[in-house]
Amino acid sequence: MSFTSVHAAFAASAARFPQHDFLVVLPETAALYGIEAQTLRYGAAQVQIEALIARYRAAGFGFGHRAGLMLENRPAFFLHWLALNALGVAVVPLSTELRAAELEYITGHSELDLAIAPAARHDDLRAAARAANRIVILSDAARDPTIAQAATAARDGAPTIDTECALLYTSGTTGRPKACVLANEYFLLAGVWYNRIGGLCALREGSDRLITPLPMTHMNAMAYSTMAMILAGGAIVALDRFHPRTWWDSVRTSRATIMHYLGVMPAMLLTAPEHAEDRVHDVRFGFGAGVDKTLHARFETRFGIPLLEAWAMTETGAGAAVIANHEPRNVGMSCFGRPEPELAIRIVDEQGAEVDHDTPGELLVRANGAEPRRGFFREYLKDAEATAAAWEDGWFHTGDIVRQDAQGQLYFVDRKKNVIRRSGENISAVEVESVLRRHPLVADVAVAATPDAVRGDEVLACVIAREPFSAEARERTAIELTQLCLAQLAYFKAPGYVAFVEALPLTGTQKVQRATLKELARTLPGAPHCIDTRALKKRQD
Repeated sequence: MSFTSVHAAFAASAARFPQHDFLVVLPETAALYGIEAQTLRYGAAQVQIEALIARYRAAGFGFGHRAGLMLENRPAFFLHWLALNALGVAVVPLSTELRAAELEYITGHSELDLAIAPAARHDDLRAAARAANRIVILSDAARDPTIAQAATAARDGAPTIDTECALLYTSGTTGRPKACVLANEYFLLAGVWYNRIGGLCALREGSDRLITPLPMTHMNAMAYSTMAMILAGGAIVALDRFHPRTWWDSVRTSRATIMHYLGVMPAMLLTAPEHAEDRVHDVRFGFGAGVDKTLHARFETRFGIPLLEAWAMTETGAGAAVIANHEPRNVGMSCFGRPEPELAIRIVDEQGAEVDHDTPGELLVRANGAEPRRGFFREYLKDAEATAAAWEDGWFHTGDIVRQDAQGQLYFVDRKKNVIRRSGENISAVEVESVLRRHPLVADVAVAATPDAVRGDEVLACVIAREPFSAEARERTAIELTQLCLAQLAYFKAPGYVAFVEALPLTGTQKVQRATLKELARTLPGAPHCIDTRALKKRQD
């Protein structure tokens, strides 16, 4: 590895490509953020980053500190991340969708020292810091000319490839979200992997323009999109989110050559009437996952863009990334390609025995060679037990059910984990359940995924009430439960359906039978005792 940090890699590209576009902010994105539309070049960005480094250093921030970034996909996210990285400060991306309970947990669990966010969210962050007994210095990225002095001293040391670069929180199967500790090497290898895989995914150094509506709080945008373009000297076109009606206008205006997608995007784009300009764009390929099998070929035919299905997890990074970047891609079969020689895989049954070709089983992965965890996350923060369990027997257990054909191609089948995936967001059922149990009328509750034609999954809560009530009271209670979640959790985690049931499927030890619950959840929408609360699930500004 020729670079010791993410910032060092950026500085090298800024020296090599000072006049190349780095960040592109389109007018519609700028208007939503209340900033100016702009194109920031590498050289100009480096000047701003160096100024930020000086400010943070003067305030005493450095090696060993952690900083929360609640900046969405603004240019400020990239500039502050790179500046802090140069000093050895790890960043914790914070979604603006986070509410009180989530902010308090993350602030305390990650031991934040600093938070950079718009002034409108400072009161929320102060309240979270007080509740978590943390002293967190707040800064408004847009306005603060100075930064208050750090409450604790930085440790001695300089950033290396092993230095913690970021904490990304990911929903698990039990308990609260886990924090994946990601080193500089994790991000650098993601960029190296993307730049070398070639095939239909080949990058063009110095000229590619990658458009993404995915949030920088996720590894796809933060690690793959960002690092791929930094190492290639390309431009990042970061939208605030996915807007189906204006998507192709954004693609054309930005002159994007690569698009990153979630499975929900092709489905939405195909609902628009066909247009003579459907193929008028410069995009060579899409990089993503989860496209509906029945829509994959239709999208490619209509828009002339190969959608290259990929597989990775926050935990695996580029250490175990797979992509269908070579023909045949087996379009419409949930195929995500062949593993590269650097990746070792096993597909096993519930007893841990390897399965035959075309037989579904859990995917286990590790890097080949002397460093089986190279490119992976370092650990789950403060959870050695969960880290050890994930790496049982020296293999990372993905929790994903896949199959492999005789030619080595891998196909996604289902998720073993109890994680609901709604529009690309991973939602822990247990986290939602913990909030719903606070309602006085809830005797017990279990949350599962139910299919949604547009979003993949929707959240469904099966509730056992403490007392019988009328149909009118039932609907009122369902609304109250959803509003309770909206006040405490990100909007997408709230139930889209609340079903009032007499009993939950339990094991002999009184634990919820998750597989049975999942099957039950598929049948409940439309039933009289299942209230549709999806209309309440709206982004809260």
